[in-house]
Amino acid sequence: MVLLLIKYVPRNRLREANIAFLFKQVITWLFGLMVTEYRLIKYPYRMFFRKFTKSSFTFEYFVYPALCVLFNLYYPDKKNYLYKAFHYFWHTGIITLLELYALKYTRLIVYKRWTWYWTFVTVWISYYISRVYYKWFTRVG
Repeated sequence: MVLLLIKYVPRNRLREANIAFLFKQVITWLFGLMVTEYRLIKYPYRMFFRKFTKSSFTFEYFVYPALCVLFNLYYPDKKNYLYKAFHYFWHTGIITLLELYALKYTRLIVYKRWTWYWTFVTVWISYYISRVYYKWFTRVG
């Protein structure tokens, strides 16, 4: 993720990237804690802060916000609605597929009372909320 951010975040847009990153951390902190505290998802193996939170610190506070930076910086403001919907679908689908891969082939995540489509819907909604805030804060689009 660090390499992706270094490569794809232009220097003149670091402020915008920071806004998207920090706001997404706020959203994922809230939803991530709710999902784990209500035992909908379990993260059996966590590298950081095992004693302090049940959520996946690496994903919730770094990977997901970093992907949101790329989502917002490369959002197709000047394109039609179908292209914008595809942008949402593409970014949401990538995260959902990565989660399904982790679910099936690793022990990083366990669904308790959760399914892949809840991931898809919640990621889509959080991207939308993030986009609204990003547009408001930067006065873009």
